[in-house]
Amino acid sequence: MHGAQPDKPVAPLRTSLIRAVLAAVVIVCGLCLRWYGFPLGLPAFVVKYGGSLLWATMVFLLVGVALPRLTRTQTAAIAMVIAGVVEFSRLVHTPWLDAFRLTTAGALLLGRIFSPWNLAAYAVGIAFGLWIDRLVQLRREE
Repeated sequence: MHGAQPDKPVAPLRTSLIRAVLAAVVIVCGLCLRWYGFPLGLPAFVVKYGGSLLWATMVFLLVGVALPRLTRTQTAAIAMVIAGVVEFSRLVHTPWLDAFRLTTAGALLLGRIFSPWNLAAYAVGIAFGLWIDRLVQLRREE
């Protein structure tokens, strides 16, 4: 069958699209938590570390969008490295980087202050991303 398209290349595209939609949902949830968490009376711990957890979930999903052929374990490892690099980058201070961190985009993407507790929140967020990704796959196989 020379002219037939193989079925396999569709799977990574579909996987990427599903992960992109999930990432968008996680982003909306994270923004809502950061913007409305305090006005709703949520504890600072939930707002702070819930946002970090969702940020890491987003990183996991976006790595999965970019590299759909990787295993979940490989995707999680790359996401954890990215999260760690971003967290430790908060120890680096240059005028332009500090100025960017003071913007809303900078605070949401890079954060402002180093906290080792964020690394724990990132690990939980990546585990959450693994769970969501597996759950969606199981639903698709039904």
